[in-house]
Amino acid sequence: MSDFGSVLDPCCGSKMFWFDRSDQRAVFGDIRSETHSLTDSSSKGGRRDLVISPDLEMDFRRLPFADDTFHLVVFDPPHLIKAGKSGWLAKKYGRLGADWRGDIQAGFAQCFRVLKPNGTLIFKWNEEDVRVAELLALTPEKPLFGNRCGKTAKSHWIVFMKPAGACQP
Repeated sequence: MSDFGSVLDPCCGSKMFWFDRSDQRAVFGDIRSETHSLTDSSSKGGRRDLVISPDLEMDFRRLPFADDTFHLVVFDPPHLIKAGKSGWLAKKYGRLGADWRGDIQAGFAQCFRVLKPNGTLIFKWNEEDVRVAELLALTPEKPLFGNRCGKTAKSHWIVFMKPAGACQP
């Protein structure tokens, strides 16, 4: 076993969906490490801090891990194209660049590369700017199952499994 946890979240952001944002079983990565004070009328004082504090700064397109390292990878890349550069949505979720298709394709390939055979990839995507079908076309891997969630059913959770003996490019 490596020195790493058995779970990788290479785009952890502020770890919004994690029950334990310090879970020792996981390696939290993100290309950003920053804190923002956001207006929030539901918070005491009308503001709250958005903290992006990964264990390791990393680019999901070039993961710094050996092949077959993790049992589970959670891939929740930025999903916004139209968000303003300094808007709160961009700060909270990140933004896709001009070559977002190439970025997501590289991200899928990297996530599957570091995933152990028979390992599980959980992919989370929000269809605010890009449809799920466009994303799934960027990987040769076939999803097992998934679901839509959220008030407008724009967020999707999709589960993949890396085949045993699979070789990643």
